[in-house]
Amino acid sequence: MNQSTTPLMTVEVLLKDIARQFYETDIAFSHGTDNAVDEAAYLIFGYLKLDHDSAETIYQRIVAKNDIKAIKSMAAKRIDSKLPIAYILNQAWFAGLEFFVDERVLIPRSPIAELIHNRFRPWINMDQDQRVLDLGTGSGCIAIAMAVYFTNASIDAVDFSPEALEVAAINVKQHSMENRVRLIKSDFFDVFCDAKDLYQYDLIVSNPPYVDKNDISIMPQEFHHEPIIGLASGDDGLDSVNIILRDAGDYLRENGVLIVEVGNSQWALQEKYPKLPFVWLDFEMGGNGVFLLTKEDLDNHNKL
Repeated sequence: MNQSTTPLMTVEVLLKDIARQFYETDIAFSHGTDNAVDEAAYLIFGYLKLDHDSAETIYQRIVAKNDIKAIKSMAAKRIDSKLPIAYILNQAWFAGLEFFVDERVLIPRSPIAELIHNRFRPWINMDQDQRVLDLGTGSGCIAIAMAVYFTNASIDAVDFSPEALEVAAINVKQHSMENRVRLIKSDFFDVFCDAKDLYQYDLIVSNPPYVDKNDISIMPQEFHHEPIIGLASGDDGLDSVNIILRDAGDYLRENGVLIVEVGNSQWALQEKYPKLPFVWLDFEMGGNGVFLLTKEDLDNHNKL
């Protein structure tokens, strides 16, 4: 259909049309939505840069013919290629903030956003000056969100992937956090090991790779567009967290706290480390598999 014959549509009518198309296919809703209507809204509101808080009035807005054509083309791409909408739009949201994403990084979806909203209470006082490490920063969303929410914090953001750090740099600039977030290339703590005294943190946060071999083999096609280095973590999903548990205590100050997301690998982790006093955090907005340990917990564990 050419532009001249494209019928006029309101946002509401277009949303219903796209949602119907999504509903009738086998796409997986795994990156920020869990149903066809929300997936369609993500695409339309994201592309048109509309405000979800004003949805009721926006629904009656007429969509320009060129925009209808572009949105329908992107919907077809979503269906045919199983490419997540976040990559189609180069747009994702985390902790209420917008981030640039592409296939160099995972799409932000961590429940750690809720911890940031809640200022990590009661575990650490983020109103004080705090030094924070985001280990495995990817797009930089966790580090940048912490910098936005905690104006007294200084944040180091580490990743092994040069491609991921390129995306993180885009987001650091987009949020004007060049003086607050320092990007560092390192394989976990390797770059710090010869100068441990210079890299001491009150809080270490990590959303590392934690998907086990079986889950990698059965995950929907949408996930295969994401960098495997950010997902896979050995047969049991624990390769990354093993390193973090071994080394993180060396980089925490007294009373320091480690928070790590391990998702579905929670049960394998508890079975492997039955004596570690994991505190598993609860989330009102959904999510699980995030633990907290103190420096004392880690030091006691590593003395055994």
